[in-house]
Amino acid sequence: MSDSSDDRRRDDDEWNYRARHETETQRLDRNWAALLQELRVVQTGVQLLTGFLLTLPFQQRFTDLTDFEVGVYLVTVALSVLSVLSTMLLVAPVGIHRMLFRRHALPALVATAHKLTVSGIATFGAALVGVVLLIFSFVISPRVGLVAAAVAAVLFCGLSLLATILRLRHRIDDPAPSSSD
Repeated sequence: MSDSSDDRRRDDDEWNYRARHETETQRLDRNWAALLQELRVVQTGVQLLTGFLLTLPFQQRFTDLTDFEVGVYLVTVALSVLSVLSTMLLVAPVGIHRMLFRRHALPALVATAHKLTVSGIATFGAALVGVVLLIFSFVISPRVGLVAAAVAAVLFCGLSLLATILRLRHRIDDPAPSSSD
């Protein structure tokens, strides 16, 4: 870890103690519980997307796709491999937890699970953009599909970065400690 990330972690630990009166272990337990809740939400979306992509070629109208749309589908299926990868990345923290259970490895578990979850969400976003491109291209036109996919990518990235931007700009998570603390 670099000095900058060490400083950030110390600042985070100090803030948690000041604001929440929680130890590092309590914070890790809370972070793990929050991560599991987030995984439950994301996994459903990944599973639905993957199911959609895998059944699409078996639909009657699939033969109506243009060469461009078939190309988009194939790229999206490649992204569905990303969707499958997303599923693996999002399920991995549970497996890691099971392997590390009762080994007092909560810091490593939470840090690793966080990285896997961020990677899983990123690959899921790429697959979603591909599906938007495919659907709009098929229903309206390839040009509209490209525009819709670009909008979806911008929205996905923008919403993903919104919390970070707000935090850096307004420091919304750092209330001044009260005099009774």
